[in-house]
Amino acid sequence: MAAGRIFQREVRMKKHSKAGPARQSDLDGHAAQVAVGGTRATANEAGGDKSPETRKPGRGPKPEWLKTRLPGAGQYAKVRRLLQGLHLNTVCVEARCPNLGECWGRGAVTVMILGENCSRRCRFCSVGHGKLVAPDPEEPEAVASALAELGLSYAVLTSVTRDDLSDGGAAHWAAVIQAVRRAAPEIVIEVLVPDFGADEAALELVWKARPDIFGHNLETVARLSPAIRPQADYRRSLKVLEASAQAGMVTKSGLMVGLGETKEEVGDAMADLRAVGVQIVTLGQYLQPTRKQIPVARYVTPEEFDWYRREGLAMGFSHVESGPLVRSSYRADQGARAAGVLPGPEGSQVEKSSPVS
Repeated sequence: MAAGRIFQREVRMKKHSKAGPARQSDLDGHAAQVAVGGTRATANEAGGDKSPETRKPGRGPKPEWLKTRLPGAGQYAKVRRLLQGLHLNTVCVEARCPNLGECWGRGAVTVMILGENCSRRCRFCSVGHGKLVAPDPEEPEAVASALAELGLSYAVLTSVTRDDLSDGGAAHWAAVIQAVRRAAPEIVIEVLVPDFGADEAALELVWKARPDIFGHNLETVARLSPAIRPQADYRRSLKVLEASAQAGMVTKSGLMVGLGETKEEVGDAMADLRAVGVQIVTLGQYLQPTRKQIPVARYVTPEEFDWYRREGLAMGFSHVESGPLVRSSYRADQGARAAGVLPGPEGSQVEKSSPVS
């Protein structure tokens, strides 16, 4: 299948380290500035940065490499008009994602399902925590119709975490994937899912729906995970990814850096992901969405991100997307090509994931 127009950006439908767990006090004084959405990340210095200057929230200018310009015409404007006409609400706009201009300029969309409110309160995330409503039974067909109308060949689906649902929303996830398959069988589907409590029955519902790439974010290093993701678990996330790889999924995960971790800890987390079969990994600069979320420890240079990319490739990842503005679904099609899911430059056919029996 030809790659066609690639759409990936976050949209919502309207209607282990030896240092031990991080203490709350370790995370409360970091410097911060910019607001963004999606997976946020930044790499820390080898020994971590704990100077008072870098732990003052909201101080200091944003580095030049984090500044982006939002276009107002061309493909960007066309995508914006289409989304408004289809009654789609983008997280990109609400969270001021730094890649919005580039992704919309290329024509890129990530659809968020299962509502606007999350049952968890991760300290890096600005998603709402209001009333949790029942999944909309019309959402699968609505999402499928919207993606088909947008003329996509690659789509990323994500959701809030729904611990209030007995299956964590897995059945709804499967319904959305299946609906997209019916409406636009040519679309390559990447999913970025919550952990479903590592319930294999719930995970199997998603596997059987045959997403082409199965993503679940580790988010941060083992030491910081208890404080950054208090209702999640580092080992549980690895278990989800390992089980999915063993089920035949092409797996992907993302890390935030810039929360006080060391360079060695980032390397350990990447090694943990590779050990459970993850093929694609993303690393990017964490940016504080609002003052309610944990501040940034420091801004990492593009050169350091490039070091992480080289290290990841040496570990055997098929693709490493690493840079200050990288988010989970940023240039997702490139990772898919490296993993053999999308055709390369020669235009070979897309290799779809096999059904799980």
